Amino acid sequence: MIAVLGGCGLISSSGTLHSARLPNGKEPLHGASITVTSKAFTEQVILGKIAGTYLAAAGADVKDMTGAPGAASSRQAQLRGETDVQWEYTGTGWVVYHERTEAISDPTELWEKVRDIEAKDNDLAWLPPSSLNNTYAFAASEETAKRTGVSTLSDVAALPVDQRTFCIDDEFFSRSDGFLPMLKAYGIPFDSEEGVPQRNVTRMDSGVIYTATAKGSPCNFGMVFSTDGRIPNLDLKVLEDDRKYFLPYSGSVVVRQSVLDAHPQIADLMETISSRLNDDVMRELNGRVDIDGEDPGDVAFDWLVSEGLVKPD
Repeated sequence: MIAVLGGCGLISSSGTLHSARLPNGKEPLHGASITVTSKAFTEQVILGKIAGTYLAAAGADVKDMTGAPGAASSRQAQLRGETDVQWEYTGTGWVVYHERTEAISDPTELWEKVRDIEAKDNDLAWLPPSSLNNTYAFAASEETAKRTGVSTLSDVAALPVDQRTFCIDDEFFSRSDGFLPMLKAYGIPFDSEEGVPQRNVTRMDSGVIYTATAKGSPCNFGMVFSTDGRIPNLDLKVLEDDRKYFLPYSGSVVVRQSVLDAHPQIADLMETISSRLNDDVMRELNGRVDIDGEDPGDVAFDWLVSEGLVKPD
Protein backbone atom coordinates (compact mmCIF):
# COMPACT_ATOMS: atom_id res chain seq x y z
CA MET A 1 0.00 0.00 0.00
CA ILE A 2 1.36 3.42 -0.91
CA ALA A 3 0.37 6.87 0.28
CA VAL A 4 1.59 10.41 -0.35
CA LEU A 5 1.70 12.69 2.70
CA GLY A 6 1.61 16.44 3.03
CA GLY A 7 2.26 16.72 6.76
CA CYS A 8 5.26 17.97 8.72
CA GLY A 9 5.86 20.65 6.09
CA LEU A 10 7.08 18.03 3.63
CA ILE A 11 5.37 16.96 0.43
CA SER A 12 6.23 14.65 -2.42
CA SER A 13 7.33 16.92 -5.24
CA SER A 14 7.93 14.28 -7.88
CA GLY A 15 4.86 12.24 -8.63
CA THR A 16 4.15 9.06 -6.70
CA LEU A 17 5.34 5.50 -6.27
CA HIS A 18 4.47 2.69 -8.65
CA SER A 19 2.64 -0.27 -7.18
CA ALA A 20 4.78 -3.41 -7.38
CA ARG A 21 5.42 -6.76 -5.74
CA LEU A 22 8.47 -8.90 -5.07
CA PRO A 23 9.08 -11.58 -7.71
CA ASN A 24 8.56 -14.37 -5.14
CA GLY A 25 5.27 -12.84 -3.99
CA LYS A 26 6.39 -12.67 -0.35
CA GLU A 27 5.70 -9.68 1.90
CA PRO A 28 8.38 -9.64 4.62
CA LEU A 29 7.27 -6.15 5.72
CA HIS A 30 3.55 -6.90 5.87
CA GLY A 31 2.00 -4.72 8.57
CA ALA A 32 4.87 -2.22 8.71
CA SER A 33 4.20 1.50 8.28
CA ILE A 34 7.27 3.30 6.93
CA THR A 35 7.72 6.92 5.91
CA VAL A 36 10.40 7.55 3.30
CA THR A 37 11.89 10.99 2.70
CA SER A 38 14.65 12.55 0.60
CA LYS A 39 16.20 15.89 -0.23
CA ALA A 40 14.88 17.69 -3.29
CA PHE A 41 17.66 17.22 -5.85
CA THR A 42 17.33 14.64 -8.60
CA GLU A 43 19.56 11.87 -7.29
CA GLN A 44 18.01 12.00 -3.83
CA VAL A 45 14.47 11.85 -5.18
CA ILE A 46 15.34 8.86 -7.40
CA LEU A 47 16.96 7.03 -4.49
CA GLY A 48 13.98 7.81 -2.29
CA LYS A 49 11.59 6.50 -4.93
CA ILE A 50 13.66 3.32 -5.30
CA ALA A 51 13.61 2.73 -1.54
CA GLY A 52 9.93 3.54 -1.18
CA THR A 53 8.84 1.41 -4.13
CA TYR A 54 10.88 -1.57 -2.96
CA LEU A 55 9.74 -1.38 0.65
CA ALA A 56 6.12 -1.15 -0.52
CA ALA A 57 6.65 -4.14 -2.81
CA ALA A 58 7.84 -6.01 0.28
CA GLY A 59 4.48 -5.35 1.93
CA ALA A 60 5.02 -2.12 3.87
CA ASP A 61 2.50 0.69 3.99
CA VAL A 62 4.81 3.40 2.64
CA LYS A 63 4.23 7.13 3.02
CA ASP A 64 6.11 9.05 0.35
CA MET A 65 7.76 12.28 1.53
CA THR A 66 10.48 12.41 -1.08
CA GLY A 67 11.59 15.78 -2.38
CA ALA A 68 11.80 17.70 0.90
CA PRO A 69 12.98 21.27 0.25
CA GLY A 70 16.48 21.75 1.63
CA ALA A 71 18.78 19.24 3.30
CA ALA A 72 17.69 20.32 6.78
CA SER A 73 14.02 19.51 6.17
CA SER A 74 14.48 15.79 5.58
CA ARG A 75 17.19 15.52 8.22
CA GLN A 76 15.20 17.28 10.93
CA ALA A 77 12.05 15.33 10.12
CA GLN A 78 13.91 12.08 10.66
CA LEU A 79 15.54 13.32 13.86
CA ARG A 80 12.09 14.27 15.16
CA GLY A 81 10.79 10.79 14.36
CA GLU A 82 8.40 12.02 11.66
CA THR A 83 10.11 10.03 8.91
CA ASP A 84 11.84 6.68 9.04
CA VAL A 85 14.06 6.03 6.02
CA GLN A 86 16.20 8.16 3.74
CA TRP A 87 19.40 8.02 1.75
CA GLU A 88 22.31 10.10 2.99
CA TYR A 89 25.99 10.59 2.20
CA THR A 90 28.82 9.77 4.56
CA GLY A 91 30.68 12.99 3.74
CA THR A 92 27.57 15.00 4.58
CA GLY A 93 27.22 13.22 7.90
CA TRP A 94 30.86 13.81 8.77
CA VAL A 95 31.34 17.42 7.65
CA VAL A 96 27.88 18.99 7.70
CA TYR A 97 25.98 17.21 10.47
CA HIS A 98 28.89 16.65 12.86
CA GLU A 99 31.27 19.40 11.76
CA ARG A 100 34.30 17.11 11.67
CA THR A 101 37.36 18.32 9.79
CA GLU A 102 39.55 15.23 9.79
CA ALA A 103 40.21 14.09 6.22
CA ILE A 104 39.37 10.40 5.83
CA SER A 105 39.88 8.98 2.36
CA ASP A 106 38.86 5.38 3.03
CA PRO A 107 35.09 4.99 2.37
CA THR A 108 34.65 2.16 4.86
CA GLU A 109 36.50 3.94 7.65
CA LEU A 110 34.47 7.10 7.11
CA TRP A 111 31.19 5.18 7.11
CA GLU A 112 32.13 3.38 10.33
CA LYS A 113 32.90 6.66 12.08
CA VAL A 114 29.68 8.29 10.92
CA ARG A 115 27.70 5.14 11.76
CA ASP A 116 29.04 5.06 15.31
CA ILE A 117 28.44 8.79 15.96
CA GLU A 118 24.91 8.69 14.57
CA ALA A 119 24.02 5.57 16.54
CA LYS A 120 25.26 7.13 19.77
CA ASP A 121 24.00 10.69 19.30
CA ASN A 122 20.81 10.28 17.27
CA ASP A 123 19.71 6.63 17.46
CA LEU A 124 20.00 6.41 13.69
CA ALA A 125 21.31 3.33 11.88
CA TRP A 126 23.51 4.03 8.86
CA LEU A 127 23.36 0.81 6.84
CA PRO A 128 26.44 -0.35 4.87
CA PRO A 129 26.96 2.06 1.99
CA SER A 130 26.75 1.45 -1.71
CA SER A 131 29.70 2.12 -3.99
CA LEU A 132 28.04 5.23 -5.43
CA ASN A 133 30.13 8.21 -4.38
CA ASN A 134 28.55 11.59 -5.09
CA THR A 135 31.64 13.66 -4.39
CA TYR A 136 33.54 16.45 -6.09
CA ALA A 137 35.68 15.45 -9.05
CA PHE A 138 37.37 16.95 -12.08
CA ALA A 139 36.55 15.97 -15.62
CA ALA A 140 37.76 16.70 -19.13
CA SER A 141 36.29 16.17 -22.55
CA GLU A 142 37.36 12.98 -24.29
CA GLU A 143 39.26 15.11 -26.81
CA THR A 144 41.08 17.04 -24.08
CA ALA A 145 41.94 13.88 -22.18
CA LYS A 146 43.33 12.29 -25.33
CA ARG A 147 45.25 15.41 -26.37
CA THR A 148 46.83 15.96 -22.96
CA GLY A 149 47.20 12.29 -22.08
CA VAL A 150 45.67 12.71 -18.63
CA SER A 151 43.65 10.21 -16.64
CA THR A 152 44.51 11.31 -13.08
CA LEU A 153 44.86 14.56 -11.19
CA SER A 154 48.58 13.80 -10.83
CA ASP A 155 48.74 13.82 -14.63
CA VAL A 156 47.23 17.31 -14.59
CA ALA A 157 49.90 18.44 -12.14
CA ALA A 158 52.57 17.29 -14.59
CA LEU A 159 51.20 19.29 -17.54
CA PRO A 160 52.76 22.54 -18.77
CA VAL A 161 51.37 25.55 -16.91
CA ASP A 162 49.36 26.83 -19.89
CA GLN A 163 47.46 23.51 -20.01
CA ARG A 164 46.43 23.63 -16.33
CA THR A 165 43.19 25.55 -16.82
CA PHE A 166 40.21 25.02 -14.53
CA CYS A 167 36.52 25.89 -14.38
CA ILE A 168 35.09 25.90 -10.85
CA ASP A 169 32.26 27.56 -8.96
CA ASP A 170 32.65 30.11 -6.18
CA GLU A 171 31.72 27.69 -3.41
CA PHE A 172 34.32 25.12 -4.42
CA PHE A 173 36.96 27.84 -4.67
CA SER A 174 36.35 28.98 -1.10
CA ARG A 175 35.64 25.64 0.64
CA SER A 176 38.09 24.40 3.25
CA ASP A 177 38.01 21.06 1.43
CA GLY A 178 37.86 22.66 -2.01
CA PHE A 179 40.09 23.92 -4.80
CA LEU A 180 43.05 25.54 -3.05
CA PRO A 181 43.71 22.67 -0.63
CA MET A 182 43.32 20.28 -3.58
CA LEU A 183 46.06 22.10 -5.49
CA LYS A 184 48.26 21.92 -2.41
CA ALA A 185 47.62 18.20 -2.04
CA TYR A 186 48.82 17.70 -5.60
CA GLY A 187 51.82 19.97 -5.21
CA ILE A 188 50.53 22.73 -7.51
CA PRO A 189 51.02 26.23 -6.04
CA PHE A 190 48.15 28.63 -6.67
CA ASP A 191 48.71 32.15 -7.98
CA SER A 192 52.11 31.14 -9.27
CA GLU A 193 53.61 31.08 -12.74
CA GLU A 194 55.04 27.66 -11.88
CA GLY A 195 51.71 26.29 -10.68
CA VAL A 196 48.28 27.69 -11.47
CA PRO A 197 48.21 31.43 -12.22
CA GLN A 198 44.94 33.16 -11.37
CA ARG A 199 44.26 33.69 -15.07
CA ASN A 200 44.06 29.89 -15.46
CA VAL A 201 41.04 29.64 -13.16
CA THR A 202 37.57 30.65 -14.38
CA ARG A 203 34.79 30.85 -11.82
CA MET A 204 31.27 30.29 -13.13
CA ASP A 205 27.92 28.80 -12.22
CA SER A 206 28.23 25.07 -11.57
CA GLY A 207 25.68 24.26 -14.27
CA VAL A 208 27.71 26.01 -16.95
CA ILE A 209 30.92 24.21 -16.01
CA TYR A 210 29.82 20.98 -17.69
CA THR A 211 29.28 22.53 -21.12
CA ALA A 212 32.43 24.65 -20.84
CA THR A 213 34.44 21.53 -20.01
CA ALA A 214 32.90 19.65 -22.91
CA LYS A 215 33.94 22.48 -25.25
CA GLY A 216 37.42 22.66 -23.74
CA SER A 217 36.99 26.42 -23.39
CA PRO A 218 37.81 28.39 -21.33
CA CYS A 219 39.18 25.42 -19.41
CA ASN A 220 40.60 21.98 -19.96
CA PHE A 221 39.37 20.67 -16.60
CA GLY A 222 36.03 21.32 -14.90
CA MET A 223 34.69 20.66 -11.43
CA VAL A 224 31.85 18.12 -11.54
CA PHE A 225 29.83 15.98 -9.19
CA SER A 226 30.83 12.40 -9.81
CA THR A 227 27.33 10.95 -10.32
CA ASP A 228 25.93 13.76 -12.49
CA GLY A 229 23.99 12.58 -15.54
CA ARG A 230 25.65 15.20 -17.73
CA ILE A 231 28.97 13.35 -17.51
CA PRO A 232 28.01 10.57 -19.96
CA ASN A 233 25.67 12.85 -21.89
CA LEU A 234 28.52 15.24 -22.72
CA ASP A 235 31.14 12.48 -23.08
CA LEU A 236 33.20 13.77 -20.18
CA LYS A 237 35.99 11.73 -18.65
CA VAL A 238 36.24 11.85 -14.86
CA LEU A 239 39.84 12.03 -13.70
CA GLU A 240 41.04 9.70 -10.98
CA ASP A 241 41.71 11.35 -7.64
CA ASP A 242 44.83 9.23 -7.25
CA ARG A 243 46.00 10.93 -4.05
CA LYS A 244 42.57 10.39 -2.47
CA TYR A 245 42.06 14.06 -1.69
CA PHE A 246 38.29 14.26 -1.98
CA LEU A 247 36.24 13.06 0.97
CA PRO A 248 34.01 10.08 0.12
CA TYR A 249 30.30 10.85 -0.15
CA SER A 250 29.12 7.25 -0.21
CA GLY A 251 25.38 6.72 -0.38
CA SER A 252 23.96 4.99 2.71
CA VAL A 253 20.40 4.21 3.75
CA VAL A 254 19.65 5.76 7.15
CA VAL A 255 16.92 4.19 9.27
CA ARG A 256 15.63 5.18 12.68
CA GLN A 257 16.95 2.47 15.01
CA SER A 258 13.55 1.84 16.60
CA VAL A 259 12.08 1.18 13.15
CA LEU A 260 14.95 -1.14 12.24
CA ASP A 261 14.56 -3.00 15.53
CA ALA A 262 10.87 -3.51 14.79
CA HIS A 263 11.50 -4.51 11.16
CA PRO A 264 15.05 -5.89 10.81
CA GLN A 265 14.18 -7.12 7.30
CA ILE A 266 14.73 -3.54 6.12
CA ALA A 267 18.48 -4.02 6.34
CA ASP A 268 18.56 -6.97 3.94
CA LEU A 269 16.15 -5.31 1.55
CA MET A 270 18.21 -2.13 1.40
CA GLU A 271 21.41 -4.13 1.00
CA THR A 272 19.86 -5.67 -2.12
CA ILE A 273 19.48 -2.14 -3.48
CA SER A 274 22.83 -0.77 -2.29
CA SER A 275 24.81 -3.64 -3.77
CA ARG A 276 23.53 -2.75 -7.26
CA LEU A 277 24.23 0.98 -7.18
CA ASN A 278 27.42 2.68 -8.35
CA ASP A 279 28.49 5.90 -10.04
CA ASP A 280 27.71 4.68 -13.56
CA VAL A 281 24.21 3.51 -12.60
CA MET A 282 23.44 6.81 -10.89
CA ARG A 283 24.74 8.85 -13.83
CA GLU A 284 22.39 6.97 -16.12
CA LEU A 285 19.38 7.32 -13.79
CA ASN A 286 20.09 11.00 -13.09
CA GLY A 287 20.45 11.66 -16.81
CA ARG A 288 17.06 10.11 -17.56
CA VAL A 289 15.48 12.71 -15.28
CA ASP A 290 17.66 15.79 -15.80
CA ILE A 291 18.35 15.38 -19.51
CA ASP A 292 15.52 13.22 -20.89
CA GLY A 293 12.85 14.74 -18.66
CA GLU A 294 11.48 11.49 -17.24
CA ASP A 295 9.67 11.31 -13.91
CA PRO A 296 11.84 10.11 -10.98
CA GLY A 297 9.17 7.64 -9.90
CA ASP A 298 9.09 6.09 -13.37
CA VAL A 299 12.88 5.90 -13.51
CA ALA A 300 13.05 4.26 -10.09
CA PHE A 301 10.38 1.70 -10.98
CA ASP A 302 11.92 0.89 -14.38
CA TRP A 303 15.31 0.30 -12.76
CA LEU A 304 13.86 -2.02 -10.11
CA VAL A 305 12.06 -4.00 -12.82
CA SER A 306 15.19 -4.16 -15.00
CA GLU A 307 17.17 -5.52 -12.06
CA GLY A 308 14.56 -8.20 -11.48
CA LEU A 309 13.79 -6.85 -8.02
CA VAL A 310 10.08 -6.13 -8.50
CA LYS A 311 7.22 -6.97 -10.82
CA PRO A 312 4.35 -4.66 -11.73
CA ASP A 313 1.43 -5.21 -9.39
